[in-house]
Amino acid sequence: MTTLTFDSLNPATGAVVGSHPNQDAEAVGAAVARAETAAAWWGGLGHAGRRRRLLDAKAVVTRHLRELAALVHEETGKPVGDATLEIVLAITHLDWAARHAEKVLRRRRVATGMIGVNLAASLEYLPLGVVGVIGPWNYPVFTPMGSIAYALAAGNAVVFKPSELTPGVGVRMAELVAEAVPEHPIFQTVTGLGETGAALARDPRVKKVAFTGSTATAKRVMAACAENLTPVVIECGGKDAFIVDADADLEAAADACLWGALSNAGQTCVGVERVYVVDAVYEPFMRELSQRAASVRAGEHYGPITMPGQLDVIRRHIDEAAKSGTVVTGGPDSVRAPFVDPVIMADVPEDSPAVREETFGPTITVRRTRDVHEALELANASAYGLAGTVFSRNKRRAMELARAMRTGMTAVNSVISFAGVPALPFGGVGDSGFGRIHGADGLREFARPKAVSRQRFALPGMNLTSFTRGEQELERLIRLVTFLHGRRKR
Repeated sequence: MTTLTFDSLNPATGAVVGSHPNQDAEAVGAAVARAETAAAWWGGLGHAGRRRRLLDAKAVVTRHLRELAALVHEETGKPVGDATLEIVLAITHLDWAARHAEKVLRRRRVATGMIGVNLAASLEYLPLGVVGVIGPWNYPVFTPMGSIAYALAAGNAVVFKPSELTPGVGVRMAELVAEAVPEHPIFQTVTGLGETGAALARDPRVKKVAFTGSTATAKRVMAACAENLTPVVIECGGKDAFIVDADADLEAAADACLWGALSNAGQTCVGVERVYVVDAVYEPFMRELSQRAASVRAGEHYGPITMPGQLDVIRRHIDEAAKSGTVVTGGPDSVRAPFVDPVIMADVPEDSPAVREETFGPTITVRRTRDVHEALELANASAYGLAGTVFSRNKRRAMELARAMRTGMTAVNSVISFAGVPALPFGGVGDSGFGRIHGADGLREFARPKAVSRQRFALPGMNLTSFTRGEQELERLIRLVTFLHGRRKR
């Protein structure tokens, strides 16, 4: 096994937070082998046994909340308060998954219909075995826990490869779960760079991989998984839109818009990046938004850009947008590594990189629209489709807009609120990925449906699945089907 190590750094100061092994394919394979044994034991416990242990794990994580938040702060640079919020959300999801797994996944009877009147049918969802999770750095607890908690609750063992920027958080999470479940390593963390994740994706003993990250990296993960036809859950980035209707509460809308765009230094896959405001309220909304932005400061209200290379992307987007748009707040000089001050730009062409590509920084583009219909059309004109927001006092219109948004999730008169509802599935469409975590869909994502049909009694004169079947039996079948399905419904 390799003895090479790598350091995790505090992006705000450059100080070394910790040193971790750069684990190779052999080390990853050893972890997967241990996970296979753990999965057999964990799956055999049944729902009640897993529920009790996962609730114990939730309690352990909760007791170490402050410590874990401090580590998230050190490795990402985000304020401790923001780190605390994401861990609290992760705890609520772990609690929900543990408490609801049996109801969602347990065996249940299924109606057989008239053709199967002599049958009994059942459906249940069984564990896959070993699940690999490859997590991001921007929310190093909340995001991967959306896969880890639901995979564990569904009866699987998990091998987790955290981002090389936040390895310490991943290691500590596995240690906390092991404290609650010491019998077998149901949750292990392997640390390393890109090849570590590739080794996990390529291991044929891994029965599903959940990945969160860029679209480009997702394609490489999918290619690795394709070698063994390993199914994947892919959660990529977004270019999320925020629609402000003519009757919106402008103070609330501006407040939510600003937080959705600037929190975590804009490094949020479901954060606000594009804003479309109906003409009638455009001017007052812009005044409210810019006034609020003037009091927000990088390094105080939000942290640094965690991944240094992203600074070049942010700088390019601002520079390109400034050529043809109007800079309302900030500008090219807002990029002062490792921090980026708030940037608001208006009248930016829709084909600009700042509108088309994910910026992943504390920037917003705002455009005036004739009405909400144009706003919706522009919001949907994106290759991404992760999340969005609608602000309107008209409940019916707001819901119509929310449902029509080409996204996996939409918040109405709030921002990113769906992430705090454990029962709601989380995921996107298009370049934002596919598959779902969270909620009942998230539990089923990490299980395999098992269908069973059992003959209760033989149907006299209707032995259809036999070479002894005669013309009379076929005629009876035709008459039955004609009776059931041959009449047009009006």
